Amino acid sequence: MARRAFTITAAALTATTALLLTGCGGDESPDDIKGAESGSPSPSASAPATAAPGAKRPEITLPRSFRLAFQDWKSDKSEEQAVLNDGKEELRSGYAAIIDNDLDSEALVFYHTTSGLSQAQQWIKTYTDKNLTVIGDLPVYDPEVVLGSGGGNAVLNYCTDESKASTNNLKTGEVQGNPPGTDPEVFYSVSMTKNEQGVWQTVSVRSERGGCQR
Repeated sequence: MARRAFTITAAALTATTALLLTGCGGDESPDDIKGAESGSPSPSASAPATAAPGAKRPEITLPRSFRLAFQDWKSDKSEEQAVLNDGKEELRSGYAAIIDNDLDSEALVFYHTTSGLSQAQQWIKTYTDKNLTVIGDLPVYDPEVVLGSGGGNAVLNYCTDESKASTNNLKTGEVQGNPPGTDPEVFYSVSMTKNEQGVWQTVSVRSERGGCQR
């Protein structure tokens, strides 16, 4: 996953990611931040609105120091909403794993396929290997769900704005945001598949800095 130094992009699980600042994947800068919910200053452990029968979603808690603000993350179509719900939690699981330094967390495994998990772990290590965590606010907006014709695959597109998010070095206390002149908006395209339990798992993520339009 491409997450930059902070360029807070979360999406570059595959190859192109937008991490500028320091540490994350792709171009050796941890820019990608996935995660906190809007309007919840306290730790959030959100459960998706529509949980599939027999699939108990793991609880994910994020600290007050990092907030993912999901804007207009709703659809009037139930299957699209299910994709949004699980895509949201996948993003939260990635940032929680960075903050907790836990590459094998229950939530991370739950919301990824085998290949998706490997990519996510590579992205997380771009932070944790450099003693970095994430802080600040990361809006996640303009979601779009494209369902595959067979009903078992989907693509979730969304944007993030890293202008108020940063990385924090746990050893030195140094806080960094994106370098001056860096476009703070990052476009993500997430390939997803529905497993036998009805959970939409992430297969791969592609990101493009500057690919969003307000």
